[in-house]
Amino acid sequence: MRTVDIGHKITLHYVEQGKGAPVIFVHGSLSDGGYWSDQIGPFAEHYRAIAYSRRYNYPNVNPDEAGYSAVTDADDLAAFIDALHLGKVVVVGHSYGGLTGLFLAARHPDLVRALVLAEAPAVPLLAHLPGDEAKRGKAVFEDIQRRMVTPMQEAFRRSDRDAGIRAFIAYVFDDPRAWDNMPASSREQTLRDAHEWDVMMTKGTLFPDIEPQTIRKITAPVLLLSGAKSYPFLGLIDRELGRLLPHSQTIVFPDAGRQMWLQEPDACRKDVETFLWRSGIQ
Repeated sequence: MRTVDIGHKITLHYVEQGKGAPVIFVHGSLSDGGYWSDQIGPFAEHYRAIAYSRRYNYPNVNPDEAGYSAVTDADDLAAFIDALHLGKVVVVGHSYGGLTGLFLAARHPDLVRALVLAEAPAVPLLAHLPGDEAKRGKAVFEDIQRRMVTPMQEAFRRSDRDAGIRAFIAYVFDDPRAWDNMPASSREQTLRDAHEWDVMMTKGTLFPDIEPQTIRKITAPVLLLSGAKSYPFLGLIDRELGRLLPHSQTIVFPDAGRQMWLQEPDACRKDVETFLWRSGIQ
């Protein structure tokens, strides 16, 4: 594993393998760069595959800063790309890593060659859905704020990490005992990767605003990956992203949920490589 100083006292751990067009893998919340360990080798057969841990995720140790959000992560990623002299890159993001990639394309379009977004939680879009979905979108947005975000913030502000994660897990699985029913080893690893929420829930923003018109300006080709068995609100968001992004296509895995990269790893990789090949990225 390597490290790179991206400035402002921030150091990121990463791994890389292979040669060719750079493809950067960005993990989601309650995770780290190791999420992509089974994908780096296969992608490295054709690309320069790079996976890093976002600033507050294992094994990084960086100073806490106010205002932390996916916008911060996007700016970190831009600095990471510059520090490694990568030029324009392909970003493959899962969950919050997808939101990071979306903000990177919006804020640093000169660095993005293509995007692969697996259920990026661009939650503010729910408040701007068009037509017949507008009422439902606003109701879901308010429900997320009331039953997930607010309880998480309250728990993390009193330094109760366990309760904060419990609120999140209970909401997305629609089961108040989902966290308690997880294996002890899974809970332990989840808690290890929760420091980003220590910072975000007390000093930052979980779901920063992104306007529909901002997304419409993203000109890079985008592949949207969705799991048919994932959380319903993410399906709403993905459909809206597909409508807004001018050069996008969507693939839905009928037997997968939110963890499609773990549940359908070969299919995900094949679809991404096909997308990149059709986009002229080889």
